[in-house]
Amino acid sequence: MVQKAKILLVDDRPENLLALEAILSALDQTLVRASSGEEALKALLTDDFAVILLDVQMPGMDGFETAAHIKRRERTRDIPIIFLTAINHGPHHTFRGYAAGAVDYISKPFDPWVLRAKVSVFVELYMKNCQLREQAALLRLQLEGGAGQPKESPGLLAELSARLAAVEEQAEALSKQLDDDSADAAAVATAAHLERKLTGLRRALDALEPGAGGAPTLPAQN
Repeated sequence: MVQKAKILLVDDRPENLLALEAILSALDQTLVRASSGEEALKALLTDDFAVILLDVQMPGMDGFETAAHIKRRERTRDIPIIFLTAINHGPHHTFRGYAAGAVDYISKPFDPWVLRAKVSVFVELYMKNCQLREQAALLRLQLEGGAGQPKESPGLLAELSARLAAVEEQAEALSKQLDDDSADAAAVATAAHLERKLTGLRRALDALEPGAGGAPTLPAQN
């Protein structure tokens, strides 16, 4: 069973959270509510999220301050943040959003189709990264127990190779989609990083094949 990705929705207005849930429900992922910056930071302490939709105007800790805290934490600094705001103060306000670490800055009222499409890209990237980490973990188990070359080794290698091939195919299709849609630079960069990690994992797996020389090195999972 494929585990669903979690999407964090942060807004102090319940009606706005309800609207976001209605828009994103079609993605069939787990939607987590937070009514303040403090509540969002608390949720991020225990759960992993594919993307954060963060309202700018909130009482107390606003969206910019919340984003700054998120980016300072090693655990959460790489989670994509999409800022949502009901007002547009011009280029300076938008620049402040990007400077705070946002991958996108959307003014309300926004097009539901556009927002859903943007979120779906980051969900897909998150899912591919999760699959990649799973394959790397399996490969590490093979490396740690491979000194004696157990009898089931060829079968396990074939299974790993097949799983990795499926992830490679999906990542390639996603990269082509991003190129065709002129997607956000952050999404394109994340996809390229994913492909580099896939290439390193494929090389490590190939090095385990019978007759391959040299000790395989696994790619870093950052």
